[in-house]
Amino acid sequence: MNFLAHLHLATLAESSLLGNLMADFVRGDPDTQWDSATAEGIRLHRRLDSLTDALPEVRAARLLFREETRRVAPITLDVIWDHFLARHWDHYCPATPLSTFCRQAERQIRPFLPDTSDSFRKLNQLMWPERWLEKYGQPERLELVLNGMANRRPKLDQLRHSYQDFVENYSALDALFSVFYPRLMQLATEKRL
Repeated sequence: MNFLAHLHLATLAESSLLGNLMADFVRGDPDTQWDSATAEGIRLHRRLDSLTDALPEVRAARLLFREETRRVAPITLDVIWDHFLARHWDHYCPATPLSTFCRQAERQIRPFLPDTSDSFRKLNQLMWPERWLEKYGQPERLELVLNGMANRRPKLDQLRHSYQDFVENYSALDALFSVFYPRLMQLATEKRL
């Protein structure tokens, strides 16, 4: 899961949006660094990542990648899942338009940014004004995202080539997402994540 899915599932679970969005920027025990609600959001993000990686549909999705890009498949899939969520947002969240959801999430997170790391603040300074989460619904946007990630981390250069796997397996990946994401939504709503 990437940013949009973590925020959506956190909303369903009534969990801290700040903690869920910030989790990848926090090392170690969150209880020693954050208030209890934010720390629990960070732990929810981590549990969700572990759970998602172990799902049979996600394991099947990894096998759709070519041998040379399979090592970066988990990272690419995180972005792909956000694409399908944004693309089918009206199906998964019919009561709230994606643009409204994003504005509400930003309003909840923005007041806490001064107390966060520089890297997390920089992410937020770009993500919200540039409407990243809304643009994830555009398939070509993923190519830009993957290339940007590859440029920032040369060891992950294969990310730029994994876009081809996304394009060639689009329907299969979409079908896999449509199977597992509703289950995650139910678990979040029932606070069983």
